[in-house]
Amino acid sequence: MSQPSDKLFAKEHPPSTNGALAKLADFAFRHKRLMVAIWALMLVVLGVISGAVAGEYKADYTTPGSESANARALVEERFPGTTDDSLTVVWRAEQGATGPKTLAKMRAVFDEYASQPGLGVVDEQRAIEVAPGGKIAMAQVPLERRSWSFSLEEVEKLKSIAEDASSPEITVAAGGAVVSAAEGTPEWPALIAATIILIIAFGSVIASGLPIVTALFGLGVGSSLVAIMLAIVDVPDWAPAVASLLAIGVGIDYALLVLTRFRDALDLNPDVRAALIEAVTTAGRSVLVAGGTVVVAVMGLFFVGISYMNGVALATGVSVLVVMLTALTLLPALLAMLGHRVNKWKLPGVKTSAQRRERELDPDHLPLAARWSRQVQRRPWPTAIIATIVLLAIASPALKMDLGFPDASNDVETSTTFVAYNLMEEGFGPGSNGPLLAAVDLKGVEAEDRESSVAALRESVEDSGGVAAVAPAQFNTQGDTALIRIIPETSPQSSETTDLVGELRDSTIPAAVGTSGAEVLLGGATPSYIDQSEYLNDRLIVFISGVVLLSLLILLLAFRSPLIALKAGVMNMLSVGAAYGVTTLAAQGGTFGQLLGVDREVPIAPFLPVIMFAILFGLSMDYEVFLMSRVREEYLNGRETHDAVTIGLAKTARVITAAAAIMIVVFMSFALSDVMFLRIMGIGMATAVLVDATIIRLVLVPALMQILGSANWWIPGWLDRLLPEWELESSAAARASE
Repeated sequence: MSQPSDKLFAKEHPPSTNGALAKLADFAFRHKRLMVAIWALMLVVLGVISGAVAGEYKADYTTPGSESANARALVEERFPGTTDDSLTVVWRAEQGATGPKTLAKMRAVFDEYASQPGLGVVDEQRAIEVAPGGKIAMAQVPLERRSWSFSLEEVEKLKSIAEDASSPEITVAAGGAVVSAAEGTPEWPALIAATIILIIAFGSVIASGLPIVTALFGLGVGSSLVAIMLAIVDVPDWAPAVASLLAIGVGIDYALLVLTRFRDALDLNPDVRAALIEAVTTAGRSVLVAGGTVVVAVMGLFFVGISYMNGVALATGVSVLVVMLTALTLLPALLAMLGHRVNKWKLPGVKTSAQRRERELDPDHLPLAARWSRQVQRRPWPTAIIATIVLLAIASPALKMDLGFPDASNDVETSTTFVAYNLMEEGFGPGSNGPLLAAVDLKGVEAEDRESSVAALRESVEDSGGVAAVAPAQFNTQGDTALIRIIPETSPQSSETTDLVGELRDSTIPAAVGTSGAEVLLGGATPSYIDQSEYLNDRLIVFISGVVLLSLLILLLAFRSPLIALKAGVMNMLSVGAAYGVTTLAAQGGTFGQLLGVDREVPIAPFLPVIMFAILFGLSMDYEVFLMSRVREEYLNGRETHDAVTIGLAKTARVITAAAAIMIVVFMSFALSDVMFLRIMGIGMATAVLVDATIIRLVLVPALMQILGSANWWIPGWLDRLLPEWELESSAAARASE
């Protein structure tokens, strides 16, 4: 097996100045002020438009075609102005929950809720229930529209009504899906941390500020587009937090790549225009491939077939697309304006690109990354085997991943939703926090038999194991539909509750209904979550297959190598697996979870692995593209594969390290969120980036490429003729003929 040579950095090959990217760079250079003005105008105009036409964040969490979705539709059709959801108001008073003073105060609370848009009037005779002991009581405030349609401002008002009513004599809390809206994640900690990392990486205040500026421009334009999108599609309230932080991370990463190449080129050639064209035609191509892969990966959420997933896909896809464009247009214009001043305000003691390059020419003082790569390449098989074992070990906890929807018991302990959950459990039992709702369609039953049919159904359900109580049936005005609220004995997250839903649907209810002609649909929050979990599990293979195949196609077009594309796909799957493993470990609580702000065991929402896969698979491709673009460039310049790998790793190690560090702090910003699933998601994604930038890029890539040797660049003749030539291949061919 051939080994890398000692003379690695002796020759440089300037890239071709032909092609669309070169023309784009030249345009940005010649019309730099116009380019900056266009972006500034877009920022202002879209901001104004979004403020005028933006809709509200909303998401339909029902599963298409499921029994719970059909139950909800039946309720909305037969009980106009109501839904199968409600706002739960629960209170505790030591002097008695139904004493005159307490009831007078609670009536004032109910009146205030009734004055809020989307809420109905509490019927005290039917809605108020008192727990054994008489100190705890609850009431269901009917909703006139779906819980997900309430804006964040409306949700905060509903919470504050309960919180303001609390006093030393009475504790009032509000619960239910309507007050469980996500509050988002702050972006500023991520930006501050990213700025510090950039200053350390670049050693220049001016250069460090450029990626932040371009990312902020992209974030502003992207956020305005997402806000405008709200008027057209359903977007969940937590999607902008995910989209914004992802846009900040990749926006800085892409700008970092172009900026690094520009400074390197400027050290070799003082011509600003030539340096700009080189940066955009090389690093810009990597940005196009990397950004395109991320967009394709998140758009793969459309394969899932759930409306709110489409909203997440559009929000993140648009945000990434915008920051990618800022790196290719706005940043080159700013670099053209700054020229050599990009290196101003240099920090003392930091080597310039020219000083680093001069040191690289000395075989006895190779960069650390080059020396590391050579050590890995000398022992590729044991290195690859050990790295794979480590990755599989990190991923192994995912085999015990507990999928389920978090509820209010997982909220912050000081929140009104957490207090309401505990009061309900204390007074009415754990199942009271997740009642089931049976919607009974009686149109097929004779009018005189309807009440007896419903009574028989109630009796059968009440006699079922695992049922704590069955509320009296509520009939609609026409008498052709009934609603029955069923209280399980166990909590919503309990596996026993899941088993109960299955038993009721499969045996108890069909046996009770028999041939009466009644049709029973079991709905409510818990059955809805169960339906969605099963639906996502059924669609997961289609989703993963679609994302992987489209991403591999992009890599095949970019690098014209089936093995490189396949290797990237396998390693990215290992990276995602590691993220799943750490996510599972964190969600289990314990010592590890508590260190990361997860102080008790929580289930992992079924949609979380889906969203994480889409984002992480795309981001893993980013670093693959960053590294392999440079490796292939060196290979096309005439290097042997082993030397091309060493040079590529040495040339990109600094930028990938900085980019990964930025992305890690961005994702760890999710840990500041009060929303538990966002916190867990951030922990998992930060782990994936760390693993990807270290074990995979620094160990597996050089080891596997050394093992494969010249086979890395093998491509069947028919496929080579079928694939279009990209600029880098064209320029290499041109140089080869000179």
